[in-house]
Amino acid sequence: MPHALRPGAAGAIVCSTLLALGSGVARSAAEPPAAADQPAAAATAERSAWKHHHVAFQYYGLTALYTCDGLEDKVKQILLFLGARKDAQVQATGCFRGPNSPSRQAFVTVDYNALQAAPDSSDADSVQAHWAPTQVTPRRPRFMDEGDCELVDGMRAVLKDGFSWRGLDYSASCVPYSLSLGGFNVRGEVLQPTVPAAAH
Repeated sequence: MPHALRPGAAGAIVCSTLLALGSGVARSAAEPPAAADQPAAAATAERSAWKHHHVAFQYYGLTALYTCDGLEDKVKQILLFLGARKDAQVQATGCFRGPNSPSRQAFVTVDYNALQAAPDSSDADSVQAHWAPTQVTPRRPRFMDEGDCELVDGMRAVLKDGFSWRGLDYSASCVPYSLSLGGFNVRGEVLQPTVPAAAH
């Protein structure tokens, strides 16, 4: 859970949320999302194949700080929730006081495989998939909260371009030093494996 930070002695405004997510995250990044976190899947079957993605982005937070370890856990949770294969790798660096100390900024590199429609793929490479109605907001899925707005904004390229969507509606309006249930909303139908994706 986030913890409020008190203003400094000089009365300056500081971050309203501390997300020092390390070994105590509510749910392991490797654990699949609970069924209640994901709306019912669409019935349409789709032949697909895995596509590898390598993306680097910088996190800079005025409202929320993460440890590098906690940032890695949260980003991986988001990737798996959207259907990335379980062998996804996330590395966060640049936390100047060490990986377990909250930092305002970090550099994040992600390597993961996500599905793309591939009707002409061979049987050996083909993965049975479906279009699943999906939404990422504060409180949905349960490991997300209001303080994650700046992270969702920083992951824009990953979330929009790194997965196959139908009818994607993406918004992230983050107000510095402020928490809002309406700060971010990512919704649409995302291509997910019909059988839970195993690490290869």
